[in-house]
Amino acid sequence: MPLSPRQAQCLRWAAIGKTSWETSRILGLSESTVNFHLRNACERLGVRGRRAAVAKALQEKLLDAFTASS
Repeated sequence: MPLSPRQAQCLRWAAIGKTSWETSRILGLSESTVNFHLRNACERLGVRGRRAAVAKALQEKLLDAFTASS
């Protein structure tokens, strides 16, 4: 099952090391909303934890690979 646009967005920020609080400020959401989207992404990907979710999403080509200029 693909990720929702918001789940992918939250994972993308997590992938570059942003905390839930930082991501919430960037996206204009509450921290609990960011955590909600990250938990749902983990569930859809069948993993536990944001790092595992990022790795799985990259492996499954659900997120674009990152470069220094991204």
